[in-house]
Amino acid sequence: MRERFELRRGDALGRIGELTVPHAGRTVETPALLPVINPNLRTVSPARLEAEFGADALITNAYIIRGTEDLRERALDEGLHEMLEFSGVIVTDSGSFQLSEYGEIDVTTREILDFQRAIGSDVATPVDVPTPPDATRETAEADLETTERALADAEAVDTGEMLLNAPIQGSTHLDLREAAARHADATDLDVFPVGAVVPLMNDYRYADVVDVVAAAKRGLGADAPVHLFGAGHPMMFALAVAMGCDLFDSAAYAIYARDGRYLTVRGTKHLADIDYFPCSCPICTSHTPEELRAAENGERDRLLAEHNLHVSFAEIRRIKTAIREGTLLELVESRARAHPAMLDGYRTLLDHAERIERHDPASKGTFFYCSTESARRPEVVRHHGRLTRLDAPDCLLLTEGNSPSDDRFDAAWRVLPPFGPVPRALSETYPFTAELPDRIDPAAQVAAARGVVRLVAANPETSVTLVHDDWPASALTPIPESVTVECLGRRHTGGVDRD
Repeated sequence: MRERFELRRGDALGRIGELTVPHAGRTVETPALLPVINPNLRTVSPARLEAEFGADALITNAYIIRGTEDLRERALDEGLHEMLEFSGVIVTDSGSFQLSEYGEIDVTTREILDFQRAIGSDVATPVDVPTPPDATRETAEADLETTERALADAEAVDTGEMLLNAPIQGSTHLDLREAAARHADATDLDVFPVGAVVPLMNDYRYADVVDVVAAAKRGLGADAPVHLFGAGHPMMFALAVAMGCDLFDSAAYAIYARDGRYLTVRGTKHLADIDYFPCSCPICTSHTPEELRAAENGERDRLLAEHNLHVSFAEIRRIKTAIREGTLLELVESRARAHPAMLDGYRTLLDHAERIERHDPASKGTFFYCSTESARRPEVVRHHGRLTRLDAPDCLLLTEGNSPSDDRFDAAWRVLPPFGPVPRALSETYPFTAELPDRIDPAAQVAAARGVVRLVAANPETSVTLVHDDWPASALTPIPESVTVECLGRRHTGGVDRD
């Protein structure tokens, strides 16, 4: 059991947790966003990040500091916190990014960890090998061996109270990602970054990001804090949290600002194309787009970066609220409508609904059916699993209408799309108090039909009559021939045409 990370609340695979960082004497509430600080270029000062934006932690690059003489001397002399003027948690990277960009670096894991401890880092990183997406299996396996040797070297270094990252690599080979996560989880290291996903996000391959993270999560224990390296766009934070990620680092706020790009939770806009700011942050309420366009480049970059930070931190707070309210998947669903690739990511997340269901709270507020994807949510999967354990009476009516008084049936249960059969005694419990649209879609009816099939299979001796509200053929076709099927408004016996 990892004592540094304590879970407080959960929804889907998302969780509110507390990561204790002894060297900093601080506890970081997760999900948390770590702004990236370029040691040579501070668009927004760390002191302001802490005082004005509420940043509890940030990340900077120890390899750059070590290779820049004046920065190295200052960091060794003053310490990292004093040099950056930041009292929160400071995470440092090791040069792995430079390794992936340039092919080699002039430092070993032992050397860079000793340096990170010497400058006062709170969470340090060994020299792993970030294998890009779609690499050959042979390359991914060779790189993973190098990364695992780095983790072994890291375990052997005396780091005192400094926590250590255990990066998880493996490219897009999901079995390698899972194996890498199991290996990392078996070490004494503390935080588990999923690495080399930035190229996937840059290419809008959110479905692949979901699968990569899901593979890593399968190999990690529930007490392992997960850092999604390089995930800095607020559009995808909710999806990543629902996958089980706890920490994010963002250089996007500054990089995008220097390119005149304005972040929103629905994507990125170019400042040149904006007539009205859609945001109520301090920057957007005190400036017009024209004023920002007219500002000098340095001032414009700073103001845009501050807006980007405001919208990013606001989304983290919104996600925490959703976890506490039990509405995280509703938030993910709304964010998924921002871009087709995000929708692909959400649909891929629901491919893992059975695993999510094992962690998802059994009781929340109200289930909102918002789209066809809602028919695949973990709550539906959970109920379908429970249907196989329900004892049905000898003669059962399943109906979408009001329960009739009919002596022919021993009991009448609701049929509630997308859940399917629901005993009347459970009708007022979560999730069967669901809010559904009046115009229910076929996906919900098909899911309800799957529930009927499960119940019938588990109770083969029961005589079942199903009364539906004009279900399509796609929902009626799977219903077993043993079931009497009737339609509300034109009820008849002996079954219906299921073609």
